[in-house]
Amino acid sequence: MRTIGITGGVGSGKTELLSYIGEHYPCEIVRADDLAKELQEPGGPCYAPLIELMGKDIVGGDGRIRKAVMADKIFKDRDLLAKVNGLIHPAVTAEIVRRMELAKKKGEISLFFVEAALLIENGFDKICDEMWYIYARESVRRERLGCSRGYSEEKITAIMGKQLPESVFRESCPVVIDNSGSLPESIRQIDQVLEAYQWQK
Repeated sequence: MRTIGITGGVGSGKTELLSYIGEHYPCEIVRADDLAKELQEPGGPCYAPLIELMGKDIVGGDGRIRKAVMADKIFKDRDLLAKVNGLIHPAVTAEIVRRMELAKKKGEISLFFVEAALLIENGFDKICDEMWYIYARESVRRERLGCSRGYSEEKITAIMGKQLPESVFRESCPVVIDNSGSLPESIRQIDQVLEAYQWQK
């Protein structure tokens, strides 16, 4: 089983490309953002520590953590962000490693993908066999974010300003998929890489 990390800037189209991979290749896909939410559910490893850190008022009537209340607290106390990340990121990494090991033991799939915006920052290059950078021109990313998410230009600029520069993505990821154009063109690049491993769809 080959483990592949997928990263890229906001609006680069990682989700759409991973949907294609999931439909056409024998693989498991773990999205770090989705996993982080899962780990914050009641009974999850981050649930009790977050309540202890931020207070019981972050819990709603249904017993779940209220993300809006969490966000408000973090906005008012920026030091909280580092503490929250210090709880969530290690838990996410540990769970990804656990799932990787489980998949290897089962031996049912050829590929294990991990998708995360902070893949490089969180050291996943040490966990994954290979790193892929999903690239798209900034103008394309801005258009996508404006159309699909309704983000303002100011919000897009602020988000992009917090992400790694393109040079770092390229230095850290041997495989680059250019997703600036059409979906069929991006799929052709993906197939070319994966079929070179001589794995069947």
